[in-house]
Amino acid sequence: MASLEQIIDDFAYLDDWEDRMSYVIELGKALPDLAPEQMTAENKVQGCASQVWLVSHSDGDAADPVMTYEGQSDAHIVRGLVAIVLAIYSGKHASEVARLDALDLFGKMRLIEYLTAQRANGLRSMVKRIREEAAMTVGAAASGPSVS
Repeated sequence: MASLEQIIDDFAYLDDWEDRMSYVIELGKALPDLAPEQMTAENKVQGCASQVWLVSHSDGDAADPVMTYEGQSDAHIVRGLVAIVLAIYSGKHASEVARLDALDLFGKMRLIEYLTAQRANGLRSMVKRIREEAAMTVGAAASGPSVS
């Protein structure tokens, strides 16, 4: 899977809409498939016209764990968008994920302007879900164990 830095560098050289979309599709093709048992209703992202599944993992420091993500979509372009979102968020601490708005980066890469309204809404849904899960992870650690 391409690193975020590589993706940003590659986009800097692509001016044409078709080249940008071809590259997004390439990124999606390189994305590993989820295991069938991960493609559950719980992992499905609501608000996407295409089917999108996201799986989050946390590791390390319980107060602010490092988050990694896996994802998949049944649509070529959306699968590429998933790959970019995963490159943006995976490997960062939950507190950073909760603060980081991938949509800003999509704007800077001049990618969001090429998306249909439906795809842009789906992208927003993916980003919202990832950020909310990360915020809950940090919030759960901050509140500590409950005492009954």
